[in-house]
Amino acid sequence: MTILIGYVPTPEGEAALDTGIAEGKLRSENIVILNSPRKGAAVDATLASADQVAALLKRAHDAGVPASIRQPGHTDDLTDEFIDIADEIDASLIVIGLRRRSQVGKFILGSHSQRILLQADRPVLAVKAGEKS
Repeated sequence: MTILIGYVPTPEGEAALDTGIAEGKLRSENIVILNSPRKGAAVDATLASADQVAALLKRAHDAGVPASIRQPGHTDDLTDEFIDIADEIDASLIVIGLRRRSQVGKFILGSHSQRILLQADRPVLAVKAGEKS
């Protein structure tokens, strides 16, 4: 089976990656790192560079966990893209990072993490930056 990890180059993304690698090692499962930029964006801070991708794969390799990375562009709905890939690879677990937001911020901007937690039909492990498992 495979663990799907949502990754963006932020402390929350790093926490998700660290936890996902640890879970992959514990369960003897492969990991797929999903880093999905918005299609058509001239610059996207959520997109990992080629050097970052190499470093992510090396971290997994050094931990003894087979890994691959996917960087499909998404249009309007990152959550649907995320859940579609989880279905495609038959993920046994989804690992995502959470950031602290106010209630108003959640209401106005929505929350991809919240939607993944509610809509995924498989276990989701949500971690915060600074917390290790």
